[in-house]
Amino acid sequence: MRWWASLSLRGRLILLGTTGLVVGLSIAGAAMAIAMTYSFRGSLDRSADSTVTEISALLDEGGKLPETLPAPANQVVQILDPQQHSVLAGDQNADLLVPLLRGPEVDRALHGERVEVPGDRAVQPDSLRVTAHQVPDGRIILVAVPLGDYHRSLDLLKDALWVTYPALIVVLVAIAWRVVGAALAPVDRLRLGAERITGAATDERLPVPPSSDEIQRLAITLNHMLDRLAVSRARQRSFIADAAHELRSPLASIRIQIEVAQKLGDWAAVSDDVLTDLDRLTRLVDDLLLLARADASDPRRSAVEPVELHSLLTTLAKRYDTVTVDPGEPLWTEGDPDALHRIVLNLVDNAVRHARDRVALAVVAENATEVLLTVTDDGRGIPAPLRERVFDRFARLDDGRARDAGGSGLGLAIVLELVRRHGGTVRLADARPGVRAEVRLPRLPEVT
Repeated sequence: MRWWASLSLRGRLILLGTTGLVVGLSIAGAAMAIAMTYSFRGSLDRSADSTVTEISALLDEGGKLPETLPAPANQVVQILDPQQHSVLAGDQNADLLVPLLRGPEVDRALHGERVEVPGDRAVQPDSLRVTAHQVPDGRIILVAVPLGDYHRSLDLLKDALWVTYPALIVVLVAIAWRVVGAALAPVDRLRLGAERITGAATDERLPVPPSSDEIQRLAITLNHMLDRLAVSRARQRSFIADAAHELRSPLASIRIQIEVAQKLGDWAAVSDDVLTDLDRLTRLVDDLLLLARADASDPRRSAVEPVELHSLLTTLAKRYDTVTVDPGEPLWTEGDPDALHRIVLNLVDNAVRHARDRVALAVVAENATEVLLTVTDDGRGIPAPLRERVFDRFARLDDGRARDAGGSGLGLAIVLELVRRHGGTVRLADARPGVRAEVRLPRLPEVT
């Protein structure tokens, strides 16, 4: 099928259409020929039956047969003896010595079959179609109709079909070629537009045809895709720039400290600071790696299992002196235990860095299908217009809530991504004082 793959879409559509057209016209032509055949034969048979009826009426009247039977000029009529099958009478076209039908042919004709015989039996140039009928006194009426006009009509029909159908196919293919070409012209324009846009940092978009069809919808969808790709590229550039900036700061600090230690020869004095910066670099790289894996992985393939949220909060609270857990009943959700642990850990770490005295954890049943997990600090709070920004990667509201407190600017971005992957939502609300992080997750019935 390489030849098929090598054809253009236009060529394949024309080939398929032409094949269907040829098959359809062939079936139509065959059906027409069959219909005309039965129509011509029916007309001949009705004419012969009419003559048989007239001759039968003549014989039923009795009396002596006329020397020449009345019959249409294009027919041959004979009356045969029932015993010897000899000719008793005939019309002006009939041979009075040679019967039209012989022995077994007479029996077949009397049983309703239309028998075709050579024309030389009646001195005719064309073959004959013979109809037989036996009257009550036993005599047999034979009426023969020449098939010359019938055959010539069929040949003329076949010749007309062989001439008109190919010419019709050629005309229709030419029309289809132009029509399909015009229909696919917007596709060519889309392709040319895509070639111009590919690899170029431009706001140009694909041309949208004015017609309300599939191609217009395709162009609109592709333009939406280009818009999303542009946003993604801008986000990627911003992310790379922010990541480079975050990595450069601790690296520059480490370099300065090492250079000072080289000059002073006092490595012990800078070792703690270097290790601190290395820890910061390690956390930052781990967070970047986690986000990259979250972006690339398929949440449907993640291993999920039931997780009891109240015990998860209690376990994490033991790490901190300033964190408390409100009492409550066991509540379950389904997800990746490590990811859920990371969600709570990041929220608690963020709250502890910015709390004045205490951080409170709680989980309650929001409704029959959701649980609400909250992490509340008593810090300075965040203005309402800025609460969405803190979930951006490398978000910086001020120096006090980020870098100096030990954050990398990725903690809440990781929380947002992991919560979305679990089919939940996260937002920040005013706790007066402080901020309350609210995470809503799907609820499972109690697991026993």
